[in-house]
Amino acid sequence: SIHNNNNNNNKMIMRWNSAGIVLLLPAIVLAFTGPSSRGAGIRKHDLRTTALSPFIHQRPSLTLGVMDRRSSMQQIGMISNMFNFFGGGDDGGDSIMNNIKTTVPGAKGPTNQVVRKVNGMKHRRLGGSDIVVSELGLGTQRWISADLNAPNEQESFRFLDRAILENGVNLLDTAEQYPIPSDGRSANEGDSELLIGKWMKERKVSREQVVISTKITGGRNVNPKNIIEDCEGSLKRLQTDYIDVYQLHWPQRYSPQSNWGQSLAYNIENDSNPYWRGMGGPTSFEDLCKSMEKLVKQGKIRSWGLCNDNAYGLTACTRTAKALGTTPPCTLQGDFSILDRKSEENGVAEAASPYNENVGFMAYNALAGGMLTGKYMDIPAAIDDIGFDRARAAENIQKPRGRMDERGWGITLYRYRTAAAQQAIREYDELATKFKIPGGLTELSLRWCRQRSLITTTLVGHTNMKQLEDSVKYFTIAEPLPDELMWEIDRVHMKNRLPLFSSDRVQRDWYGQGEIGETIP
Repeated sequence: SIHNNNNNNNKMIMRWNSAGIVLLLPAIVLAFTGPSSRGAGIRKHDLRTTALSPFIHQRPSLTLGVMDRRSSMQQIGMISNMFNFFGGGDDGGDSIMNNIKTTVPGAKGPTNQVVRKVNGMKHRRLGGSDIVVSELGLGTQRWISADLNAPNEQESFRFLDRAILENGVNLLDTAEQYPIPSDGRSANEGDSELLIGKWMKERKVSREQVVISTKITGGRNVNPKNIIEDCEGSLKRLQTDYIDVYQLHWPQRYSPQSNWGQSLAYNIENDSNPYWRGMGGPTSFEDLCKSMEKLVKQGKIRSWGLCNDNAYGLTACTRTAKALGTTPPCTLQGDFSILDRKSEENGVAEAASPYNENVGFMAYNALAGGMLTGKYMDIPAAIDDIGFDRARAAENIQKPRGRMDERGWGITLYRYRTAAAQQAIREYDELATKFKIPGGLTELSLRWCRQRSLITTTLVGHTNMKQLEDSVKYFTIAEPLPDELMWEIDRVHMKNRLPLFSSDRVQRDWYGQGEIGETIP
């Protein structure tokens, strides 16, 4: 049974049995037959089928006028809200999250619970841990890298000063592989961690003021020996005694969609590759959990997590940890944006729910590699523009506006520029204009991401101070985006639920390979 209290007045009990679904609606019937319903001329039969429509696939729009349908749906909102407050919710569900009693043993509280506000910035619980992170986190992948327009050390220090010392941000996301790209000359792997450690030391920042999340390189690099040794290396570079969250950069096993390209389908042939199955096969979930627990007990990490993983990896880790009596992962980090909502719809949100595994979610690429800033709407990315205006494309390659104009990134990140993605971008931009969002498409995209009930924190990378100041402003706006706008966004989403993973360019002779050689579908 599922019991739902609505303002302590209405109770609904759903019972599932072999005969089907029985709905007991003791107090709600009064709402259906109240003055507003009678005034709208809605028949009791219409209301009954409307209320049951999620289960028996009735379409209320065939029996109700538009205004009548909206009125009746508002009245039965208490029913639909029961199914929407986690993963598919559109307002972050703060009131619900803060009152959830998680059933996960040993949890400090429900994930995404708002614990405090600092300078207008909400700080939320990360999983069931005692780690609390700001809704905006600083992504450091490109800091002091060999990439175009990468922030140098002084600029990166200014970002840290402004965000952490002045504006309530406390989360830094990095990795032992960062910066990317590194050329071995001007930039080396590990430099991002070195920069953070240097900043903390020079600014005399209290360690408790910063939450540091870093990552061990994934794949076959993840084994008990390397988990310990790589963590020690990160601790030294960061000049700290402990890491708050230690993550796998990508899974220790084969997974169909870890990061790049358009692969989504599990491919058993890929999983059979000697890279994964040789030398004893991938590190087991048992060995992974035991190794992380060793670091926890040594005081070298507070908790741990996953990155670029899926519902299987998340649940396998949490359930293995439970069976072993070890610390479960507190977070999953993944690609998530208004264009990439797969984590809400592929089982991740359900698994991460405080009612289930109680795991937080760190969203990255919330601006889809810069596509959701709108900078490529009028003039396409250079790689795509070659067939239209070669001279203009050549100029943008020489003086790139961002990653999408650069040869390497432009090819690698092609999934953010599919025809379906660009059509959705145009429609979202029109909604930003229609609803008078001051910061346009960028603000719409970041605030939408912030409101999703799956999301604990959004990691945003910046190349200049103006971008950072805008992000801070968007993440400290008290009012959520209006319900009507959230619904219009959902309507665009329903036209193509996986725009980044669709393509009208696949050629007959590609034989199961995508544009960068990844296995498709």
